[in-house]
Amino acid sequence: MTPRNEKVIITRVTETGTSVGVTLDVDAGLGVITIDRPDVRNAIGFATIGELDRALDDALAADVAALVIRGAGDRAFVSGGDLKELATIRTHDDAVAMARTVRRLLDRVASFPVPVLAALNGHALGGGAEVAIAADIRIAADDVKIGFNQVTLGIMPAWGGAERLAQVVGRGRAMLAIATGQLYDAPAAQALGLVDVVVPRASFDVEWRALARQLADTAPGATRAIKAVLRAAVPTHRPDLEAGAAAEFAALWVADAHWDAADALERTRRST
Repeated sequence: MTPRNEKVIITRVTETGTSVGVTLDVDAGLGVITIDRPDVRNAIGFATIGELDRALDDALAADVAALVIRGAGDRAFVSGGDLKELATIRTHDDAVAMARTVRRLLDRVASFPVPVLAALNGHALGGGAEVAIAADIRIAADDVKIGFNQVTLGIMPAWGGAERLAQVVGRGRAMLAIATGQLYDAPAAQALGLVDVVVPRASFDVEWRALARQLADTAPGATRAIKAVLRAAVPTHRPDLEAGAAAEFAALWVADAHWDAADALERTRRST
């Protein structure tokens, strides 16, 4: 384990020597995972899943007292799944496998033994909102938007976000958010209970680091104990719902309506 007063930066590289899209910075008990894929607005691709999984392993090995997940830059926290990569998934079984794989990754985030803070440096849309809702606390810059807008592509949240959202904001509000695909600005998201803290863009980096540092600087073992008690009172994930949720998602994924919507979106992007 890494001593709490030692600073380390874990940056993995590929076999060709280039940096991957996920890094972990550990400083005196505070771990910060950064998703840095500027070409796709920090979207989650196939490699990103494994990189995030390994970053969680490294954070555990470093014995962090608090963990932050953030996106690089100021445009996107996570823009969702990498649509170009995910478009290669065409069968029901492959869609089920993808949904289960990412769901289990975010279950790890939700059940991580210390508090996890999502620092919403930019928009959190679709799958990005699912990453955010897996955290214990969400702090957002005041100019960002968040929304479970998968319905615009003819699909639904597949990574545990629907259940977690219902747990956080209530069943009716979750239904409205997911079924309409509404995007909420930061103040509206805070009023809904989807975001916990909203701060000015100009002071965002200072504010989230100060909050995360406050969590990390508690007495040794305190954050783990607090998380354990809260997790027992309010379960952070529902593995019993995984099979049904993945199957429902996969049926929508392989339907013509989804591919028609995806093609329309791609045409729009090419024309802009």
